Amino acid sequence: MTMESSLKLFDAEYKFMCIVWAHEPVNSTELTRICEKELGWKKPTTYSMIKKLSERGIMKNEKATVTTLIAREAVQKYEADIFIDRVFDGSVPSFITSFLQDKTLSRDEAQKIKSMIDGVTKK
Repeated sequence: MTMESSLKLFDAEYKFMCIVWAHEPVNSTELTRICEKELGWKKPTTYSMIKKLSERGIMKNEKATVTTLIAREAVQKYEADIFIDRVFDGSVPSFITSFLQDKTLSRDEAQKIKSMIDGVTKK
């Protein structure tokens, strides 16, 4: 399995991973309690998801402790890249134009975005 394919998460998988990212390392029994409360899942569903994502190399369950093997930021970047490629033909300026339409930024937000752009601008 490629690294790229391990970053592709379906909606339920992403919601589950968000819970794990927020609580890791987390005991698998505690994780079932959290998933029941937050997702309405029964114990078998949670354990099935742990097994499935462990087999894909996305997380591990060792000695009843669940941890992730990929960072949330890596998944977010992958999903953002796919979205921009699919919806905006890979054009970041088109994405930003669409995203900012009908929005107002504070001076601080605008300055942070300008700083980020300056940081990735080719010299």
